[in-house]
Amino acid sequence: MWADIVRALALVLVIEGLMPFLAPERWREMMLRLSDVDSRSLRIFGAVLIGVGAVLLQFIH
Repeated sequence: MWADIVRALALVLVIEGLMPFLAPERWREMMLRLSDVDSRSLRIFGAVLIGVGAVLLQFIH
């Protein structure tokens, strides 16, 4: 089980690193725009991502 969690976290790091590696200027612009978004909207967006991820995990299994 722990090996699966470590693999999943490693995959997240790879995916998160793609944008700054491939398009650093666009990534920086996106981060600056995100800093202007209010906390409530970010929280809702995070909750939606968690929900989508949970649904995808259910489809995989």
